[in-house]
Amino acid sequence: MRKLILGKTKTPVSAIGLGTWSFGGANMVGKHPVGWAGQKDGDSEEVLINAWGNGINHWDTADVYGEGKSETIIGKMWDRVPRKEIFLATKVGWDRGPYSYWYEPKHMLKNLERSLNNLKTDCIDLVYLHHCNFGKDDEHFEGALETIKDFQNKGKTRFIGLSDWSSSRILKYIERCDPAVIQPYRNVMDDDYLTSGLKSYVDKNDIGVCFFSPIKHGLLTGKYNVPTSFEQGDHRSGIQEFADKEIIDKMKHNKVMLKERFDRHPYPEMRGVVDSLFNDCPTGCVLLGQRNKKQVEIASTLGELMTDQDSDWVKSLYRNEG
Repeated sequence: MRKLILGKTKTPVSAIGLGTWSFGGANMVGKHPVGWAGQKDGDSEEVLINAWGNGINHWDTADVYGEGKSETIIGKMWDRVPRKEIFLATKVGWDRGPYSYWYEPKHMLKNLERSLNNLKTDCIDLVYLHHCNFGKDDEHFEGALETIKDFQNKGKTRFIGLSDWSSSRILKYIERCDPAVIQPYRNVMDDDYLTSGLKSYVDKNDIGVCFFSPIKHGLLTGKYNVPTSFEQGDHRSGIQEFADKEIIDKMKHNKVMLKERFDRHPYPEMRGVVDSLFNDCPTGCVLLGQRNKKQVEIASTLGELMTDQDSDWVKSLYRNEG
């Protein structure tokens, strides 16, 4: 597994990181599905052991994945996986608790301490502000930042990060937050990392970047043959592209194209959609959800750079240019 230096952290991490959202299982917040159905704890534990064994040393979770379940599963592994060999990241912010807004400082601190307990560690390597919804006129931004910086000053996290589904929203707060690492949504179908100006800022300021949802929750692999529905509590049921036959057919077509282009790779569609994201981000890694041992095996073959020509060609397929 290729290693890179994660920006200002100066820490070597695997180019492919392990995303553990699915470890929390199916989950609902009110009427909204926010989890992943069908995940077994035994598979999650096997993933962690095999990820470590394959050099995937960057593990990413959040306090709300299964309401702490994902963190708890990770925290049970330190008798089988050396804690010091893992760059461990979690997030805070999506749990409002009894409050009407996100990032209430006392509730944030309660959840940060809970994350330490769940993860069974004295210090979390990286803690992200999970999103950039800081209230009307950003009224809760300073309180959120002060809370997480105090947590850092007490030696309970090494680095602070900033995450959001929108690169533009990250860019709005990045200077004031001054994160060591950012975590934007990016894949070959949905990509405003470049056009928003976020890439330029990251490059100029040596910020680490970790892209999440690189395969759009599995859609980009072309494995779905027909419009698909999901069980209750699975967030994919709210993603309209899974129910769009035209898009499903396009993904199947692209899969054939990727197999022809990268026929020497054991998993050509994954080689195409994942590895094409690296060429324009020297301090960047890709967080890939891995739900079982087979998916770890696939992930361990990825993370290598490709030519700019190949990267541009892959992206053109999903911009309807190729």
